[in-house]
Amino acid sequence: MHGKNVYFPIGIDRNGLPVELYTEKKHGIRMRETDRKEFLDLCRTALDDLEEEMIIIMRSLGISGDFEHYYRTDSAEYRALTQSTFINLWKNDMVYLANRPNNYDWVSGTTIADAEIVYEDRAARLVHMRFGCDDTRIIVASTRPELLCACRAIIVNPDDTRYHNMVGKTVTVPITGAKVPVITHHSAREEFGSGAVMVCSYGDQNDVALFRELELKEIVAIGMDGRMTDVAGAYAGLRPKQAREKIIGDLESGGFVESIQEITHRTPVSERSKNPIEIIPMEEYYIKQKGAVGRLKESGKGIKFHPEMHRQILSNWLDSISIDWPVSRRRYYGTEIPVWYCVKCAEPYVPEPGRYYRPWNEKCPAESCAKCGSAEFEGEERTFDTWMDSSISPLYISRYGSDEEFFAATYPASVRPQAKDIVRTWLYYTMLRCDQITGVMPWSEAWVMGYGLDERGAKMSKSKGNAIDPLPVIERLGADTFRFWSASEINHGHDFRCNEQKIEATKKFLSKLWNVSRFISGIPRAESDDVTNTDRWMLGELDMLVSECRRGYAEYNFFIPAIAIREFTWNLFAAHYIEMVKIRASGEGFSDNERDSARYTLHKVLSTILVLAAPIVPFITEHLWQAIYSDQSIHKQGMAETQNTPRNDVTGIITGFNSAVWNEKKSRGLSLKDSISMEMPEKLEPFRKDLVAMHHLD
Repeated sequence: MHGKNVYFPIGIDRNGLPVELYTEKKHGIRMRETDRKEFLDLCRTALDDLEEEMIIIMRSLGISGDFEHYYRTDSAEYRALTQSTFINLWKNDMVYLANRPNNYDWVSGTTIADAEIVYEDRAARLVHMRFGCDDTRIIVASTRPELLCACRAIIVNPDDTRYHNMVGKTVTVPITGAKVPVITHHSAREEFGSGAVMVCSYGDQNDVALFRELELKEIVAIGMDGRMTDVAGAYAGLRPKQAREKIIGDLESGGFVESIQEITHRTPVSERSKNPIEIIPMEEYYIKQKGAVGRLKESGKGIKFHPEMHRQILSNWLDSISIDWPVSRRRYYGTEIPVWYCVKCAEPYVPEPGRYYRPWNEKCPAESCAKCGSAEFEGEERTFDTWMDSSISPLYISRYGSDEEFFAATYPASVRPQAKDIVRTWLYYTMLRCDQITGVMPWSEAWVMGYGLDERGAKMSKSKGNAIDPLPVIERLGADTFRFWSASEINHGHDFRCNEQKIEATKKFLSKLWNVSRFISGIPRAESDDVTNTDRWMLGELDMLVSECRRGYAEYNFFIPAIAIREFTWNLFAAHYIEMVKIRASGEGFSDNERDSARYTLHKVLSTILVLAAPIVPFITEHLWQAIYSDQSIHKQGMAETQNTPRNDVTGIITGFNSAVWNEKKSRGLSLKDSISMEMPEKLEPFRKDLVAMHHLD
């Protein structure tokens, strides 16, 4: 509507852990106990059903994307591009394989990146334990006593005077009997627990950093099956939570417990599965990102955020990045890592980019190993982190690598629309990957919305059972009702609460718009070069509405035009202006010029309202436009522009006077058609003729 050539692709994200968890739950199976091909087929079928529902919802809502050519992130073409970008990064020394402590979700059986972790406050017990040796005693507080077997040191803050005489000494770990040193480190907080902290491999990310800094030898206490390993002794084979309860009991019976506090602990959990994560050493593929942080901070300044406040989410995340991005996952339904390994010497073979590879299920393209000459290879079984796929969406839709002319015309994109909870994943990883590949930011603007909350203020999600299924609401109330509620309820980028009563209440405005349009449709259209004072006043207010709506649309803030259109249409145009001019529009007691001026203005205002509202409520505006004005779609009209009508700032006086007359008639028991004597403010003299006719003033 602004005269621009718009490319609006639709994509369906069909990768990732949620797909696999959904399939496992639906069929009552476990991924690792099911044939891989069979499991992938089940995932694909489940996705087809979910995809069909998504497309129906999007079409029903009137989204105007290209549904004839929508793309899927699990298509061979999409996955081939993901793999190609990885291969190119590999050749440019931006990828490496390393064994490091990683966040691990033992329930889903895979590594997860820092960006996929959220923190929840959960109940925990802070156990104050007696560590000692001969005459040396120290109280150590921890919420993870099951990791005593992995304890390698005790740290205290160098400024904590309670422990100055302990530094440099060795103490005995309860239960295990191991001897560990007491050393100082600034990360120990004097105010937490006893101020003395055990350093284990690995209770949290601080432990990871300390093991690296202090060059401690790690002990792997928790395995990939999510159970305590043999180093845990009598607690081997137990889940960490089970081991924790049992070891607390043993500590108490052994006289090692000073006290136990019930606390609320900030616990890292998997954003997807909500399982508490463990940190275990694993070999994974990493993409270098630490060295790009400074560049991304600078490039990110050129991206305009709508609203600006959400830039801080990106800024905070960039400041927190301390390790490279682990991109390999031990799951099935995802884009495979295109690598084979020589069976004899383990040398990796990475193929040429261009097609989709499935190493676990196909022969290596190489005839022999470049290092040892062996002809026997083993395919990689791991897949990529799903954000490896999602992060190249701007490249895929612009046909990167396959159509240079189209790519030049469409990349970078103009705007990325998304929710705030994936700023540190989808938005950030897209910036990182597109910068690595093209050296150019993927878009110039980012439109970031808040969370949809339920009536109690909790974030809506299907897993919680508090999400509203939009399709039945759309079928019952109409897409325009749903859309107008969304626009008028969601204040730019802020969280918003949902309930069907509020959505249904929005229908009242659409009924008002319908009734106003039906009334005006019965009035002949006319042209007028000389409008009256009343009409000039209304056209001046209309210019204000146009300016406000255009400002909101320019900021992708649909709350602004939705509220402005509703208030103008309902409380000014319908309630005051139409009442003032409907007698004149009929020609009764007025000249032909005055009549035509009213008719022109009524249609000018209504047609402008319809055009302004069309992006928000496309169906009702399309119907009314074609019924009243033209058989050409309203969505092919130019966006309304101001007419530079001089504004007469008397709106408050007019509406105040009208309300005063109506209230006076009501208090006297008069009908609106009865005559009445009222003193008119001097500023309303230019509007006297319309006001006299409207109120039947004596």
